[in-house]
Amino acid sequence: MAEAEKKTATEMERKLKKEEKAKEKEMKRQKASEKAKLAQVKSAKPKPVTDKKINKDEETPSDTPPGEKKRLSSQMAKQYNPSAVETSWYEWWERSGFFKAEAKSTKPKFVILLPPPNVTGVLHIGHALTCAVQDTLIRYKRMSGYNALWLPGFDHAGIATQDVVDKDLMRETGKTSRDIGREEFLKKAWKWTHKYSGTIKTQLRRLGSSLDWSRECFTMDEERSKAVVEAFVRLHKEGVIYRGDHLVNWDCFSRTARSEEEIDHVEIKGRTLRNVPGYEKPVEFGLMTSFAYPLEDGSGEVVVATTRVETMLGDTAIAVHPDDARYKHLHTKFAMHPFNGRKLPIVCDADLVDPELGTGCVKITPAHEQKDYELGKLHHLEAINIFTDDGKINKNGGSEFEGMQRYVAREAVVEALRSKGLLRGVEEKDMRIGICSRSNDVVEPMLKPQWYVRCSTMGKEALDAAGDGKLEIIPKQYSADWRRWLENVHDWCISRQILWGHRIPAWYATLEEDQLKKFGTYIDHWVVARNEEEAREEAAVKFAGKKLLDLSQDPDVLDTWFSSGLFPLSALGWPDQTEELKAFYPGSVLETGLDILFFWVARMVMLSMKLSDGVVPFSKVYLHPMVRDAHGRKMSKSLGNGIDPLEVINGESLAGLQTRLKKGNLDPKELVVAKKGQVKDFPNGIPECGADALRFALVSYTAQSYNINMDVQRVVCYRQWCNKLWNAVRFAMMKLGDDYTPPVKTMCPETMPFSCRWILSVLNKAVIKTVDSLNGFELADAANTVYSWWQYQFCDVFIEAIKPCFSGENSDRTHAQDTLWVCLETGLRMLHPFMPFVTEELWQRLPSPKGCEREASIMICEYPSPIEEWTNEKVEAEMEMVMATVKTIRTLRAAESMERQRNENLSSFEVVLKGEDISSQAGSAVVETVNENLKVYLKVDGAAIDPEAEREKMRKKIEEIQNQKEKLEKSMGVSWYEEKVPAHIKEENARKLEKLLQDGIGKTTLAKRFYNKIIENFEEQRLFISNIREKSSGQDGLVNLQKTFITELFRPAPEIEDVNEKIREKVHEKKILAVLVDIRDMGMQMVVEESGECPGMRSRLWDRGEIMTMLNNMKETTSIRGIVLDFKKKFVRQPSADGISSVFSYMMSIFISHVELQENLNLLPADPA
Repeated sequence: MAEAEKKTATEMERKLKKEEKAKEKEMKRQKASEKAKLAQVKSAKPKPVTDKKINKDEETPSDTPPGEKKRLSSQMAKQYNPSAVETSWYEWWERSGFFKAEAKSTKPKFVILLPPPNVTGVLHIGHALTCAVQDTLIRYKRMSGYNALWLPGFDHAGIATQDVVDKDLMRETGKTSRDIGREEFLKKAWKWTHKYSGTIKTQLRRLGSSLDWSRECFTMDEERSKAVVEAFVRLHKEGVIYRGDHLVNWDCFSRTARSEEEIDHVEIKGRTLRNVPGYEKPVEFGLMTSFAYPLEDGSGEVVVATTRVETMLGDTAIAVHPDDARYKHLHTKFAMHPFNGRKLPIVCDADLVDPELGTGCVKITPAHEQKDYELGKLHHLEAINIFTDDGKINKNGGSEFEGMQRYVAREAVVEALRSKGLLRGVEEKDMRIGICSRSNDVVEPMLKPQWYVRCSTMGKEALDAAGDGKLEIIPKQYSADWRRWLENVHDWCISRQILWGHRIPAWYATLEEDQLKKFGTYIDHWVVARNEEEAREEAAVKFAGKKLLDLSQDPDVLDTWFSSGLFPLSALGWPDQTEELKAFYPGSVLETGLDILFFWVARMVMLSMKLSDGVVPFSKVYLHPMVRDAHGRKMSKSLGNGIDPLEVINGESLAGLQTRLKKGNLDPKELVVAKKGQVKDFPNGIPECGADALRFALVSYTAQSYNINMDVQRVVCYRQWCNKLWNAVRFAMMKLGDDYTPPVKTMCPETMPFSCRWILSVLNKAVIKTVDSLNGFELADAANTVYSWWQYQFCDVFIEAIKPCFSGENSDRTHAQDTLWVCLETGLRMLHPFMPFVTEELWQRLPSPKGCEREASIMICEYPSPIEEWTNEKVEAEMEMVMATVKTIRTLRAAESMERQRNENLSSFEVVLKGEDISSQAGSAVVETVNENLKVYLKVDGAAIDPEAEREKMRKKIEEIQNQKEKLEKSMGVSWYEEKVPAHIKEENARKLEKLLQDGIGKTTLAKRFYNKIIENFEEQRLFISNIREKSSGQDGLVNLQKTFITELFRPAPEIEDVNEKIREKVHEKKILAVLVDIRDMGMQMVVEESGECPGMRSRLWDRGEIMTMLNNMKETTSIRGIVLDFKKKFVRQPSADGISSVFSYMMSIFISHVELQENLNLLPADPA
């Protein structure tokens, strides 16, 4: 019986060894293949998709008619091909109605509105992030039993669309929108909209976005336009919308008001020349001009200074500080304007005027400076606008300057002041100017009659909604930004002087009795109505008894954010009480970029609450980070670093990328810069990655709280991971076989093999964590959990562990097959929201249990839920020990620079029972502790250690630790770190930094001085020993060699020469144990020197008295190696507790190798005494 068992065991071992060899060969082949692919990605231009040769077993787009369920080949292709896998599925999903939500459903609702992309062009990678995040959430909720609605919409993007269509018009015809008129321009804009909205829809579908296309809407379609007009009329009647004069950011080049988000504030350092649209020569900025205003009574002058001297033409006062003794005599007096004779009152203001700044006197221009405007209202000053809409001086500026461009007038005013003897100086001055991000014009603060929304009351309601818990902002740190903005919210200018957009539903009445007949002169002559017929009825009532000469609609259009702000209501049919509005309002989550938290999200909350009787439009706001390029730069067309998602999905050559640039709206200079940027970032183009890899990469990136530095190479890595996933399923399908039938009932793991119980337990844990993370909007954590289970537990461990079950007649085969099927089916459902295409393709290939009708698609299956019976903490702990042991062995091999000459299997290991101490019998071995109950001994050949290689490894390790430390400290040192980074990330970073500091001090500071000193002479000493061995004979020669060797081995650095002398004396006396004690002293002295860097280290070591007691009580041994091993084992109180432990441990290992070398050469006596 025993012989039979032994024979069976031997055969099994042979099979295992054979499989291990085959596995290693396959691994080498795969690594070489992956390495070659990676090299191709980096060095070769990617071929267009059409140039690729498709494997005969791979599905092609022509195999399946559009809209039908994909026809899969009988066999899986050998490699994953994203273009083949991702074809056909979306059309079938959409046609099958899987995306559609039902208004009359009894399921709980989950509603997300797609932030309407602008119809100005194509989606960029930031839009792809939005789609990846939202589709992950909507697919998860749909699989979790919700009536899930993801509603698509498109934004007309007033100014942005006007700009690009204007550029296109100028390039084609040489004309502007003003040249061709409103009607013709609107025709062209609608044509542009239809063209690019179609492109955007194609992109959204290619990304796998499961949008309910039956409810698609556009902010300027008939229903949405009706909602905009209704909202304007209602809000005007309530006094929320009003007509008023306020300062606006005026774009003189485009002749329209600009919103704050369209303005970039640029710092000017001293005298700077800058190109401004509409000017032939660069304009000079960064100069402070001082000039004098003569006093009215002729008693003197008042000197003021400004960086915008042309605005003095509109000055109406001079301000001084009330407590400034220099100007108390000027209180209540007047100065005279030198060009128009206007009297300028000298007023006092403690808030605006800083006595220490400049002359202590401030010129006041209420019509062209915000602070001056506020002061003007306080002191009832006249506000005089001196500019025309195109930035020229108007008649209010005086006949001497009328018609001049504002910056030409700047120079003319300086010369006029000089000629009048009033110029007092010009000096360089740092300043800040606002640049319109669209036109590149320098915006001009200008007093303009516009339509405004009162925001104070609505802002407070929105603020209270967040404070009362009705609205949750995720991540939480942005709640503070929400509060700050709404506490200081200003009235909102909603007028835009362009053609594309919702025309303001307001009409101006010109009456016969009006002294001035100019359009818009009288602010009380406006009527607001839904249409012209209603407007005439309103005018008849408002101006009863007065003759109406004309009634004209305001030519301006509404700010795009106004219509976008109504989207939660208008998208569902408001103001009509539709079934959709009743079923789906309010929504569940608003997911968007953090850059439009105020411009869009806050305005949606304010307007929706106002128009829906206080109902918050969504209960949660989830803000994703901003996408930047791999260098951390903002993505923009002008830099050439913007990425079209389809270019990542399908792949694109550098030539193709640059062709796209040429077709854009860049001017020639911008095109040159953009091309250079592309050559630098994508010298070989972008390799084909597929939608699944792009989506997974983007969702994984959301762990970064503020910015995402998008590196396409990371997407490439996930595309390669898809290939691993593909091969895992392919392997499983081969092992399941054609006749396999999956289990109908839930599996009971009690009777299963160890590996099956383990994989089900960790799968259960992965499901729990993934569900919790998705519910908590921790999408990156969820993605990482799913990835880790598939990669590190299923593929790396379980598949390898069950391979023996498929060898011969194994009783565990059925258990292994059932567990394999359950893991695949559950794992694919768990992964589906992140990677919809590849999971659908693989899930459709899995066999179905007999007698059970499964869902048509994985996307309408139930999302995995935990099964209590699968949880087994004991099995997980045991497997963790097994994997820790394997990892320890691999680490030891790597640390000892051992080449893999053979594959170890179970017969290679010797199990030592608990309580046995084999340190003195282990032979030439290194030891590492796995845990408190397990140690691993690895046999090594001391003479095989390469000192140079060891030193290089240590150098690289030191460099790696330092780089990690610097990178982490940099990320933790940013100004917004404490306020905006989530607490759990800060805690994790603190732990990482502490570990790096410990490792860094232990392995760099102390190790350098011990290790380098030992290693640098090692090779020289070995040669020296060889020479001595040849020349020496007899015991005296050996003793002398031993003295020399030990002395050189432990020669310390010069700064501890006193210890060096002690060692020399004791070596001469052949007291090896005392040498070891002094090793400890040397280390202790170094710790003292470095204690400022790592306090508390000293307490980790035994004190000198304890060491001496230990040595005195040490049992007699017959070898120096045994003494050293025993000493090493007892040397540190807490092994592996910190860097210092590893330093001493490693130092002793080096000493052991030297001792073993001497023993191998027979140069040491057996008795150390």
